[in-house]
Amino acid sequence: MQFMLLFSRQGKLRLQKWYVPLSDKEKKKITRELVQTVLARKPKMCSFLEWRDLKIVYKRYASLYFCCAIEDQDNELITLEIIHRYVELLDKYFGSVCELDIIFNFEKAYFILDEFLLGGEVQETSKKNVLKAIEQADLLQEVSKHTETPRSVLEEIGLT
Repeated sequence: MQFMLLFSRQGKLRLQKWYVPLSDKEKKKITRELVQTVLARKPKMCSFLEWRDLKIVYKRYASLYFCCAIEDQDNELITLEIIHRYVELLDKYFGSVCELDIIFNFEKAYFILDEFLLGGEVQETSKKNVLKAIEQADLLQEVSKHTETPRSVLEEIGLT
């Protein structure tokens, strides 16, 4: 996978994850072009399209479009499944996810994506394992919030 974009029906970008090095100018150009292209398509049209030298796979869930760019030899149906799995993970974590969850908790949405995908490839297929990693990170964050004196990593392992 080259990149994943989440955007609203109004064309507002909500999340972007790039797995290829591109300049900010090029990213903005690609985003603008793709958002316009996908939003212009009719609901009954196929969720796959050829664009430049890539294949674009997208799916709309409520008010959000999940859009991925894959290479020519990659499987569109697997990409559609990846999108669906990501939506399921968001849904499980947020409890019926909506656009506002992603807007106000974008760092969690990115964290879930990073636990699921690494370098544009599926890192973990088990929803249970991804959610467990997220819960552990949340717990760690909660514990560190309530710890009175922060300790260094060296103190934690007894090297100071």
